[in-house]
Amino acid sequence: NVEILNLDMKHGNILKVKGKISADTVGFSINLGYSSRDLALHFNPRFNESVIVCNSKCSDSWQTEHRDHHLSFFRGCTVKFFIEMLSDKFRVKLPDGYEVCFPNRHGYRKINYISIMGGLKVISFKL
Repeated sequence: NVEILNLDMKHGNILKVKGKISADTVGFSINLGYSSRDLALHFNPRFNESVIVCNSKCSDSWQTEHRDHHLSFFRGCTVKFFIEMLSDKFRVKLPDGYEVCFPNRHGYRKINYISIMGGLKVISFKL
């Protein structure tokens, strides 16, 4: 697991995350926000459900999930995600070019916090 508390991501920035998905994982998550209790984006591919769940968290309370069934990558493969922060949404470009968009529900102008948890071993990370 990776956790960074001083990310300094702003509107227009693109975060590039490259990693290898564990062969035996049920999923992983990439979380962006102010803290683990306040997340603007929870990006959570779940292989056991064949779905990508996106959500946000406010004061440790999860909000309404967005589910996207375009799971174009699989256990055991190496992947690269491009996460763009815009004023009104986050755009996550998947390895095949498909984009998952999720609203910036909290209207965050800056992201300090990132965590990458579960079955994704980070190879490189660039903002």
